[in-house]
Amino acid sequence: MLPGMNEIVVPGVDQVRRFIIENRPVRGHWVRLEAAWREVRAHREYPEIVRELLGQAVAASVLLAATLKFRGTLTLQLQGNGAVSLLVAQCTHDFRLRAVAQFDEARVGEITRPCRAASIARTARLPSDQGSASRPLPCTAGGAPLRALSGIPGSPRDVRLFRQLVGTDGRIAVTVEAEERSMRYQGVVPLSGASLAESLEAYFASSEQLPTRVLLAADGERGAGMLVQKVPGRAADDETDLQEIWEDTQRGIESLSSAELLECPVEELLNRGFAAHDLRLFRGSPVQFECRCNQGRVNSLLRALGAEEVRDVLREQGAVTVTCEFCHRPYRFDAAAVAALFEESPGSAPADDSHTVH
Repeated sequence: MLPGMNEIVVPGVDQVRRFIIENRPVRGHWVRLEAAWREVRAHREYPEIVRELLGQAVAASVLLAATLKFRGTLTLQLQGNGAVSLLVAQCTHDFRLRAVAQFDEARVGEITRPCRAASIARTARLPSDQGSASRPLPCTAGGAPLRALSGIPGSPRDVRLFRQLVGTDGRIAVTVEAEERSMRYQGVVPLSGASLAESLEAYFASSEQLPTRVLLAADGERGAGMLVQKVPGRAADDETDLQEIWEDTQRGIESLSSAELLECPVEELLNRGFAAHDLRLFRGSPVQFECRCNQGRVNSLLRALGAEEVRDVLREQGAVTVTCEFCHRPYRFDAAAVAALFEESPGSAPADDSHTVH
């Protein structure tokens, strides 16, 4: 056990946990998802390269929410002119998450087509006695393994791949909607670097003024991430000593691979990356998938469209169907339901009518 390690844990894999370096202004969070990540993907089929980026965004939304003290919802939104035009990952203060990505299938196919050809060529050159090793690996347009998106030092990285996915003119928006007094905060930064992780590091440097390192990884089974920050120290602390600790912390992060992040227990990761430091690992919080769409929000959406437009759809299609993009749950309105919708007085609307299904 690490020195100072708190032994209290939450059973199960889907959880987020906080850790600190004792008596030093360095804090961090770790998350790994299995069931919740599978449920996010269960509602839509994503190409492998899009799935990896979405999994990283889901893990990132949990890490971002874990750094805040609030009650409400945090939304991480990536928008650009690449093959993935929009990606949204949401996480509440109690770690209930949902996510969706919109992408151009043709453009994604153009990215992955050279990759498949490179994989086939590599496989054809393998000796026959390598058996199962001959199975081609997912890869980037340049033929390197798909982990190029992870942003983890030591992993294959391809700036071109990330830019093909998100575009050359993109941005990241982090929006916090707190329940207390309906507070809303949003930070927006350009997409930068070779990965989502690097873009989030730039977000913290710009919006929060906190030196931050972020590691993200995802595959077909898991999504995982680690975030470490240097927080303001006490005035009496030796700045030279604190900077050396922060630099050593960064070297520890850089020593971790994407495979380790996805597969190793958090205790093992911390032992590998920060063995020289006295760490405290805190109780974990469970994370789960939950879509927050409901009838009231759909009613609000249709009222916002207006009676004339909704009735036009009703005449053309015989019914109005609204499908939630996050969970694909359909909400169907026949003629009687549409009539009732616009006959209701504003005071009879559900309390959460101010929200809509995205």
